[in-house]
Amino acid sequence: MPHATGHGSRRLSLHWLRLFLRSIFQYLFTTRLARKLIPMGWGNIYKRRMKVFTLAVIIYMDYKALQQREKFTKKPKMSELWEKAHERNARRLLRLVVELEGLWVKMGQYLSTRADVLPAAYIRRLRLLQDSLPPRPLEEVCKTISKELGKTMDDLFTYFDKIPLATASIAQVHRATLADGQEVVVKVQHEGIKEVILEDLKNAKSIIDWIAWAEPQYDFNPMIDEWCREAPKELDFNHEAENTRKVSANLGCRRNFEDTKINRVDVLIPNIIMSTEKVLILEYMDGVRLNDTDSLEALGVDKQKLVEEITRAYAHQIYVDGFFNGDPHPGNFLVSKAPPHRPILLDFGLTKCLSYPMKQALAKMFLASAEGDHVALLSSLTEMGLKLRLDFPDQVMEITSLFFRNSTAPEEARETMKIFAEQRNKNMKIIQEKMSLNEKEVRRFNPVDAFPGDIIIFGRVINLLRGLSATIGARILYVDIMRPFAESVLNCNLNIGPAFNADWIHDTPALSLVEEKLRKLLIELGNAEKVLGIQVCAYKDGQVIIDTSAGVLGRYDPRPVQPDSLFPVFSVTKGITSGMVHWLVDQGILKLDDRVESIWPGFGCHGKDQIKVHHVLNHTSGLHNAMSSLTRENPLVMIDWNECLNCTANASPETEQGSQQIYHYLSFGWLCGGIIEHASKKRFQEVLEEAFVRPLNIDGELYIGIPPGVESRLATLTVDVEDVKSLSVILNRPDIPSSFREQLQDISQLVATLPATFNTLFARRSIIPAANGHCSARALARYYAALVDGGSIPPPHSSATQPPLGSHPHVPTFETEKSNKKFQTPLTSYTNIPTDDDSLRRNSSDRAANGKLFLNPNIHDAFCGSGEYGHFVHPNGMFGLGFKKNVSQDGKLIGFGHAGMGGSTGFCDIEHRFAIAMTLNKMNMGGVTAKVMELVCSELDIPLPSDYYRFIDAIDGANEPLEAALLIN
Repeated sequence: MPHATGHGSRRLSLHWLRLFLRSIFQYLFTTRLARKLIPMGWGNIYKRRMKVFTLAVIIYMDYKALQQREKFTKKPKMSELWEKAHERNARRLLRLVVELEGLWVKMGQYLSTRADVLPAAYIRRLRLLQDSLPPRPLEEVCKTISKELGKTMDDLFTYFDKIPLATASIAQVHRATLADGQEVVVKVQHEGIKEVILEDLKNAKSIIDWIAWAEPQYDFNPMIDEWCREAPKELDFNHEAENTRKVSANLGCRRNFEDTKINRVDVLIPNIIMSTEKVLILEYMDGVRLNDTDSLEALGVDKQKLVEEITRAYAHQIYVDGFFNGDPHPGNFLVSKAPPHRPILLDFGLTKCLSYPMKQALAKMFLASAEGDHVALLSSLTEMGLKLRLDFPDQVMEITSLFFRNSTAPEEARETMKIFAEQRNKNMKIIQEKMSLNEKEVRRFNPVDAFPGDIIIFGRVINLLRGLSATIGARILYVDIMRPFAESVLNCNLNIGPAFNADWIHDTPALSLVEEKLRKLLIELGNAEKVLGIQVCAYKDGQVIIDTSAGVLGRYDPRPVQPDSLFPVFSVTKGITSGMVHWLVDQGILKLDDRVESIWPGFGCHGKDQIKVHHVLNHTSGLHNAMSSLTRENPLVMIDWNECLNCTANASPETEQGSQQIYHYLSFGWLCGGIIEHASKKRFQEVLEEAFVRPLNIDGELYIGIPPGVESRLATLTVDVEDVKSLSVILNRPDIPSSFREQLQDISQLVATLPATFNTLFARRSIIPAANGHCSARALARYYAALVDGGSIPPPHSSATQPPLGSHPHVPTFETEKSNKKFQTPLTSYTNIPTDDDSLRRNSSDRAANGKLFLNPNIHDAFCGSGEYGHFVHPNGMFGLGFKKNVSQDGKLIGFGHAGMGGSTGFCDIEHRFAIAMTLNKMNMGGVTAKVMELVCSELDIPLPSDYYRFIDAIDGANEPLEAALLIN
């Protein structure tokens, strides 16, 4: 082994050896005598423990002496010395394991598969444990068989091979021929092994208890507890026989191999002939050992394909069947000699049965790791019962990704483990800083609060499979191989559609006839796979008339959408951000004709000194492409709030202020955000809480940048591929203006990257006031219900949905984002806002007590840029002051609102006192929104906004208006 590679490994080995020595020593001298008095006898137990302790001391001192010698020995020589040390200590360990048998053989077998971690000398030696232990005497074997089966050997067999095919920790296997001529193998349990295994489990449990006490961050009690539950089952061969039959049936091993099912696996499992507690007779299958490299090469076996098929078999067992073999070491596989050389799976003594929710959670964890979806990953851990003491989503994703990493050659794998150890040290330093712990405290800190036993054997299987592939030199891409099986677990819930799922619509009574009809429409759209998850809430005359939730939270998250689920609503956020600016104007803190530079220090550079607040709200500031080049090159720059404000303040306008109305897709939010923070002298999110969240009593259901603690309620984004194709058609049209084409290209790029980007926790927690709102439809509808009534706060939400709106216990605490140095500019820097002024909070409380968000009697004109506010907006523009103006088919102004990319929307009709909000997680080009709006408006005899007429025409193929593209933004 190269010296550089071994250095990290031996440091890790020495660390664990120290822990092992301390635990053994404590156990030897503190365990009460009463616990030692078991049927095996005190002397045997004491000798076993002393042998383990003695060997541990010898190996530890050997490595410690070599470590000291390293200080004055040349590196080439040391590399040779380390190799010799690994070799002699591997021999010592093998001798002791063979002598002790029992649980220690199991441990040795497991270590022998970890070619990705251990030095090669240990792998070579311990590999002998897979099937080459010293056999028990033939007389003992025959006695067990006759006693268990109640017949003599002559009555049972016409031939019985005296030399076993293999000898393992619990049993040995002989080839034989039954009286009826069938060739079989006979598995016979070692005499007295049950007592040895149970005692070793007690010893191991005590060792783990001591380690957990001495080093709390290394609490392996969940693992040993799970092993203590499962290992004794291996001692009953009736149990193994039943397991074998079940796995064989699940994998379809006796079916026609011409089956074309996508997730079919091509493996063999021997038939069970007969079983008792200590004897198992199986069909004989002619094969070679998986670790017999020479025989495999002679047969021309494709080792890569072989291990891939084994991996697929285990993926099927875990994700499809929820019942899997927990002991896939090389000794439990054969390769059939007859072409096409299929894997033969053996030994199903240790199996694990997963509940359906746990199977779903494991599939979700795997897919979330593959997609980099922090939200789905954290919710999957919660669902499987794994509780963390800290909010460290980045570190959790790193660890999970490492767990499902591709297998590599042993040398590369050991380097990966070295990197992992270094990363762990970095993570512990982060914990130390975040929790203000000293060195001793951080060493004793365990970030895991609760560890579910069900995933222990799952983790063991993944590690064994990785070690198996490393042992025979195969490179396995786990994500590619296991993904179809994991997807099948979740897709079986998602693809059946609402027609076959009575719970697809959240179980709450319909509040009106229109809601009953709406639910029928949603079922139609769900069966047509146009809807994945959706919420719709509407107010009429201050009362809730629709409050429906339907579908599931994500493509890989089959949990049902709840009334308090949080959906990313993209540009719907602009309607909320605009409302915040108007709220500050209504408070007298800001004026619409204020120059931005008078509010925001440093903003007036590069020709921006004449830009006013109303220019920003009306999309006429000329800064529509501010940040576009940066976000195009690296979309992740959007998550850096301070840097985005810096870049926006230093941008140059492309058109003169007020001259053209060009949609400010992302820059709108940072422009408004900077104005809000500088004018209020408060953080953006604090203003949102004071202005709308608390007065409207929608706590926990409306955020712009989510806080920690709400991840389990988040919907996950996916894309309607067919709808997105229509955007490409629009982009290719020759009559599209160049400025509009550029924005559509940005939108097209965002559509392609949005699910991957905005499903990450980085993006969801970021402040992006133009596009990062997260809310429930009922919270958004209540906001618009207040706006449509001139700022009057509606009566308490009258729907019977649970939990009630405003009762969510979560109280957010927001931290200021640190600027990312990678994107810093040497120009004007953004100044942090002081937070010592509580005047806004007092004013907000006073207004809420009076039932008003706004006092301006002409607030609707202010939103729409009409009446006395008409001179603030561009003539004939589609936007008012922050809100999209909605007109009827005959051109009459009827209301205002804002739609978002993917179909979510918020809208209100002033004359009819009607407000509606819709949230979706399957992003489409607005067709679902248009269908819902058409139905609801028709039933209520309310004019449908003309945008939706045009969009419905586009859906029906009548035309393809350019304006339709803006409907989704």
